[in-house]
Amino acid sequence: MSDRDSYISLVTSLPGPERLFLAKQPPLSRLRLEKRLASLEPEDRTLLAELEHFMAWGSYSMGDSDQTSITRAKALLSRLESSTLRKIVTERLDLRAAIAGLRMRRRGDPAPTAPWSASRLTRHIVQHWTDPTFELDARLPWIGEALRLLEKQDPLGFERFVLDVTHRQLKRHGARHSFDFEAVVIYVLQWSIFERWARSDGRGASARFESLNRAALADFQALDLEAFSR
Repeated sequence: MSDRDSYISLVTSLPGPERLFLAKQPPLSRLRLEKRLASLEPEDRTLLAELEHFMAWGSYSMGDSDQTSITRAKALLSRLESSTLRKIVTERLDLRAAIAGLRMRRRGDPAPTAPWSASRLTRHIVQHWTDPTFELDARLPWIGEALRLLEKQDPLGFERFVLDVTHRQLKRHGARHSFDFEAVVIYVLQWSIFERWARSDGRGASARFESLNRAALADFQALDLEAFSR
């Protein structure tokens, strides 16, 4: 079986990603997902595991230095040949940098002087430290709401909102891929979001994601997000 055929077989064996968020019970357990992923080529499984680890919010030790995280991110980006996967990683770096900046400033910290993120926005954030949203409203349309939730001191609402944002970003990229490795990566990352959402929100996860899907990314489609991800 060719690689193309194996990807088609794998993707078609998975429940549609929207079912993950609309089902009252997860239609696919992690164990069953791993069994499906066993059909990937060894090098693809290794890269998928690395991408999934990188994307997981809780995957890093509190003892990791900023330089360690920067080195890890740059090393991963250097190995990604897919422009879509590079954009996904870059967007996640930007999201983390913006959120880290909002949290640091809220604590009363001064603008960082040492390297603290591999994001392309790091210098911009430092240069616009005193602006409420670091003058990133156009590039990061969600940052104003993130700031509001932080100021409201609503950690659960903030986490749910960040998961909303990451889900929408992945959904946008997923619309361009059907039966390739990128499609598999995006699916697994979406599964991870659902799993985290379900743990944080319980029975409310299904209803919330149904509402998000009905919205059909209306607010994001009003912006040229593709231009911001280049």
